[in-house]
Amino acid sequence: MRILITGGAGYIGSHVVKALGKLGHEITIVDNLSTGFQKAVTFGKLIVADLSDRSKMEDIFSTGNFEAVVHFAGSIVVPESVAEPLRYYQNNTINSHSVMTLCEKYRVKNFIFSSTAAVYGMPGDGVCREDSEKKPINPYGQSKLMTEHMLRDLAFSNKNFHYVALRYFNVSGADPEGQIGQSFPKATHLIKAACEAATGKRTHMDLFGTDYPTKDGTCVRDYIHVSDLAEAHVKALEYLEKGGESQALNCGYGHGFSVKEVISRVKEITGVNFKVNELPRRPGDPASLTAESSRLIQLTGWKPKFDDLNLIIKSAYEWEKNRPY
Repeated sequence: MRILITGGAGYIGSHVVKALGKLGHEITIVDNLSTGFQKAVTFGKLIVADLSDRSKMEDIFSTGNFEAVVHFAGSIVVPESVAEPLRYYQNNTINSHSVMTLCEKYRVKNFIFSSTAAVYGMPGDGVCREDSEKKPINPYGQSKLMTEHMLRDLAFSNKNFHYVALRYFNVSGADPEGQIGQSFPKATHLIKAACEAATGKRTHMDLFGTDYPTKDGTCVRDYIHVSDLAEAHVKALEYLEKGGESQALNCGYGHGFSVKEVISRVKEITGVNFKVNELPRRPGDPASLTAESSRLIQLTGWKPKFDDLNLIIKSAYEWEKNRPY
């Protein structure tokens, strides 16, 4: 297929580019490189552009003859979204609207959207099911949910347009081949930060909140290996190509680890007892989020290969030690 991938030079996008590229698809990547890296693009053609540049995006769509769009290109830091909400609505919602408008104009039939577990807010039992109530508690989750609503309404009005919104949980780890990984400086992801501390790239790491109603007072999250998430995109695209109906699907393993558990495991695996500063809670952080992902498995045949916290940490640590860019 001819596929446009927005944000394909970023952490998750680059892993999806590699997964689709290995299958022989014709890929065009659009990325402004604000958080992505040219060297992370292992397949396809990279066009450095911003989604808000309507003239440039029009040119890309008018000549690309795309059969599918995989849309990343979003801002993802929860506390930052609380501090700068309008920037998040611009990038995550308004720019997504622009991309969808061009998809409809140029008759792109399949759309994969990078959504988030943050659309659920704070589910009572900490388990997120696709039909759980959507009550985001931060602008990041709200901006993504608004885009999901636009996709739903567009698919209802245009019977030739179908989408899968993949709701990510905590994406971690790196390409098992060591070719690509998470490289954005000052990343807030827990395993990334801990591995940077273990390699000396940070003098310490911060732990936000020790008074949550969890087993050890720290947040519990469902950590999914980035290569398993990339495979979920491949399977979702294949599902749509076979005539699947539009869906919003969770991407997680269905079990969680606390922040303290993850930090302890990183120290154990790396053999480094790095400094951890315990700080107050950050705004917008739920106590616990884990995925119910059976619908993704049933509909697409997705089979996780890396559901192992030790393996996830080891891949992230190896990448951090040997990072080529």
